[in-house]
Amino acid sequence: MTQRLTGRTALVTGSTSNIGRAIAEALAAQGAHVVVSGRDEERGAAVVAGIRATGGVADFVRADLDGSPEASHALAAAAAEVLGGRVDVLVNNAGIYRSAPTLAETDAEALDRLYAVNVKAPYFLTQAVAPRMVAAGGGAIVNLGSWVARLALPVGGAYASTKAALESLTRSWAAELGPQGVRVNAVAPGVVRPPELDPDVSFSEEITVGTPAGAPGHPDAIGAAVVYLASDDARFVHGTVLDVDGGRGGVAVVAA
Repeated sequence: MTQRLTGRTALVTGSTSNIGRAIAEALAAQGAHVVVSGRDEERGAAVVAGIRATGGVADFVRADLDGSPEASHALAAAAAEVLGGRVDVLVNNAGIYRSAPTLAETDAEALDRLYAVNVKAPYFLTQAVAPRMVAAGGGAIVNLGSWVARLALPVGGAYASTKAALESLTRSWAAELGPQGVRVNAVAPGVVRPPELDPDVSFSEEITVGTPAGAPGHPDAIGAAVVYLASDDARFVHGTVLDVDGGRGGVAVVAA
């Protein structure tokens, strides 16, 4: 069976654990040469080793995406060098969630940090990578949004607003870059809980009650969605936010 991304290159930010790791593994399994990126070199090396052990091609490039143009542009240049001069697929996955649950409890430092990592870093990284894609004849960018960007909760509004910003940028970039051969889309994960975490009931389980799925999702589901959007199967998909959330954002299941 032909791999969907054979011969292509990919950069996945924040890919040393959880959803980012699953995305990197999924892209590599479909034939892409993947740059795994994050702050932790030990975890990054483990992800790369796992991909190589299954026959994939991957390298690690350390980056601390602090929201500055310098950090994002440096990662773009380093990844392109490792990938032979081009980046065909960019996945803006890196993000943080700061414990600032309510309006009153969110201080300036927390808000600035959230926007630096979750909005400014992918903005400047896309700014650096997109021209390389255009020069190479095209590419695909996939941003990571969130179900909380559109289904509000009484907590975590600052974080949710950063994801809403990234989903809005997805549509703007699709309009700007699509005519130049670069497709831009997003995936909005729902509650995702890796099975190795404590299986006891927690907030993540409780918040999936009343959804069609009825339980948290696995990171592999997000990886599969990113593969689709990065591949030619999605050649006619531009500016879309693909909800992979177990139905949380749009469906209510009413118990009998």
